Amino acid sequence: MKISKPHALWIMVLSAIYTLNTTGQSIIARLLGTINRPWVDKTLQLWAKRVLKLMKVKVKVINPDHVMPKKGQATIVMCNHSSLYDIPLSMRAFPHHSLRMLAKKELSKIPIVGKGMTASEFPFIDRKNRRQAIKDLKAVHELLASGIVLWIAPEGTRSKDGKLAPFKKGGFITAIEAKAMIIPIGIRGACNILPANTFQFNTHQTAEIHIGKPIDASAYTLENKNELADVVFKAMKALVEG
Repeated sequence: MKISKPHALWIMVLSAIYTLNTTGQSIIARLLGTINRPWVDKTLQLWAKRVLKLMKVKVKVINPDHVMPKKGQATIVMCNHSSLYDIPLSMRAFPHHSLRMLAKKELSKIPIVGKGMTASEFPFIDRKNRRQAIKDLKAVHELLASGIVLWIAPEGTRSKDGKLAPFKKGGFITAIEAKAMIIPIGIRGACNILPANTFQFNTHQTAEIHIGKPIDASAYTLENKNELADVVFKAMKALVEG
């Protein structure tokens, strides 16, 4: 349902408040020395629920193979990216795991939000500096080893038309080096909630989160990372398009 500009502004304001509240709590908890991963996981799930409820989104998780991140196994979730709502929707895919988004460096500079994300173990990547980006991705290895499930949008940015765009290779280098299991996800309907680069919010939408079979990155080397990218692309394309 297309909504009015005043309604859209109200949603934007409340969404910002929810986000500032969540990141602010993380900063305070870190300063007090009371922050821990289970608390952050619970707080992020509450944030995702609130943001989606605000838009009256009906969420359906389709996981026919009952795929779940495994304890002790480095895991990377690779998801299509067509809307800002891909993030809260992805949080609902694995609500009982420590899912963190690989975020662009610019977000770390936003007051409260940046420090809150850092306190909550969100890694950042400098997309404008290829060498720095590679270093940022290598720093992710420790997070993966510690049990963080990393969310990556291999397209690098939001798709303007909702179709799967060509993949960047950085995430696949990290997956191979970390010997990670890649779980492909295809979200359908997020673009209808809020298309990329617009402020046209649409409420009462249905979003389907399709979870595919895991792909073992340890079976590939850096020399054939393109082959891995192709395998993941085909898997995600099938999940997105059906």
